[in-house]
Amino acid sequence: MFGLSELAIVLIVIAVVIGVKKLPELTRSAGKSARILKAEARAMKEQDDEHQPPPRVIQGETVTPPPREPGQESPKA
Repeated sequence: MFGLSELAIVLIVIAVVIGVKKLPELTRSAGKSARILKAEARAMKEQDDEHQPPPRVIQGETVTPPPREPGQESPKA
């Protein structure tokens, strides 16, 4: 009786034998997909860079709240 590892090896060999004919087509398709994805990501990044204004620095000061008295509730937002 076959064990799990032997069965996996047999299935892999069958898949390779059947898939050898389709392998060049699959790799070509994967390459095209990767190029399209990379080009779209680059275009989105460039589009975001064009429409995004530079960050503004706002000068301000730090305000500390006055200390609470015992029994006083904290303000709700």
